[in-house]
Amino acid sequence: MFNNLNQMIEQVGKDKGIDKEILIDAMKTAMLKAVDRKFKGKRDLEAQYNEETGEIEIYEFVIVTEEVMDSYKEISLDEAREYDPDAEIGDSLGIKIDSSELGRIAAQTAKQVIIQKLREAERENIYNEFKTRKCEIVNGTVQRFEKRDIIVNLGKTDALLPYDEQIPREMYRRGERIRAYIQDVRKTTKGPQVILSRASSGFLCSLFEVEVPEIYEGLVSVKAVAREPGSRAKIAVASNDRDIDPVGACVGTRGSRVQSVVQELKGEKIDIVPWSEDPVSFACNAISPAEVSRVMVNKDEKKLIIIVTDDQLSLAIGKKGQNVRLVAKLTGWRIDVKSESRLDKESLLSFTPINKLFDLDLSTLNILIDEGIQTIEELINSPKEKLAALKGIGEEKAGEVVEILNKYLQLKDEAAEVSAIEDALAAEVSNTMQRKKAGITEEDTKINDAVRTLKGVGEKTSELIAKNGYLTVEDIISSDPDEIATKTGISLKRASNIYETAKEYMNS
Repeated sequence: MFNNLNQMIEQVGKDKGIDKEILIDAMKTAMLKAVDRKFKGKRDLEAQYNEETGEIEIYEFVIVTEEVMDSYKEISLDEAREYDPDAEIGDSLGIKIDSSELGRIAAQTAKQVIIQKLREAERENIYNEFKTRKCEIVNGTVQRFEKRDIIVNLGKTDALLPYDEQIPREMYRRGERIRAYIQDVRKTTKGPQVILSRASSGFLCSLFEVEVPEIYEGLVSVKAVAREPGSRAKIAVASNDRDIDPVGACVGTRGSRVQSVVQELKGEKIDIVPWSEDPVSFACNAISPAEVSRVMVNKDEKKLIIIVTDDQLSLAIGKKGQNVRLVAKLTGWRIDVKSESRLDKESLLSFTPINKLFDLDLSTLNILIDEGIQTIEELINSPKEKLAALKGIGEEKAGEVVEILNKYLQLKDEAAEVSAIEDALAAEVSNTMQRKKAGITEEDTKINDAVRTLKGVGEKTSELIAKNGYLTVEDIISSDPDEIATKTGISLKRASNIYETAKEYMNS
């Protein structure tokens, strides 16, 4: 039924990219299943591939016995020697089955098994191939539309471009070429599913990697990307070579490189900014083309206030806040943009950690912030001489700042003392309420103080035994462990320990 398979196996393996051994195993499995089904599972069968003849050979194994009890699995010595003259009792003899006698049903079964095995092998190959190509750009053809999703033919398989991963307002027709980014590869019951994207930041990075050799070679790194697909994007780049300008490398001669990316993204505006480890410098670069007057930093809240001149405010914020929104995504910091005219004392005080010094006037506060003194701790570590040397402060103003700081620290210490007293009072009230709930009077507690000094007797235990009449050490030793355990409900072992400890206390 399957004669001269060598040529077929070679051809199928080449066309489908399936390993020869996988095809041979599929053939053997198919033949075994077909023969086993014909013989209703009553035979001991084995399949072998004869490479010389190009044939799948099926052997039925039987045991040579003196008396045949099961004709399906045993054979007499005389009959066995017709196949093998050297056969002996107890030998396992393999008899080749003529596959041409299997019939049409067996052949159909074998064919179905082979097709199924080939599909499984092909799916596994596709999954393994595209799994290694994840985060790459691929070219395909629009095959069809499923609701708002697009099915893209990649040659070996179809991929899915979900609606959420498409660039807004992009339109495609069936048969049109499309370029996309492999975002994910999943295994499903219907085979591998390749998920594409044109809206992800990864697609933008990969496009620059294709267009900019310096990025591909690792001389320039893409540090961060913020994107609103179809509208605007910002990409932060840094150079790993001092002789290479990262922004210039990405822009290209007369903007040729970045324009290639813009054309692929159907006119999406792209800002290329130099990356910096300093969040302030990075934010100033990212908010371009707006010019920044100064920046205030709140590291605790990871927030920046960027101050610009009045004429730069709309440029810094962008259309519907898009520019500042992208800057926040790119830097990972909360960004607030203010104009010089709208910057007031309230906004400064609500932002900087030095805001607790409310007696500082606005001009002094501005000077301190500009000099990097933004927290109480930083101000404490700045001696009066250093403050006096700051431009716009002077000796007199420095003295006022120190006086305000000392007043704040004094109030803080007083508040801490009050807080400690309040905590102690609250703890005492809590203990009193607990004792009252347990039925222990204040007099009980005073009498019980001697009991509390016993080794191993804690607060709860002393209150428990006091509640049951053991107010003094004498009360304990005048009783016995069994009685203590019965009255208080504690274990006999623990009652014995308390009793022995009380005796040692009295004898000491």
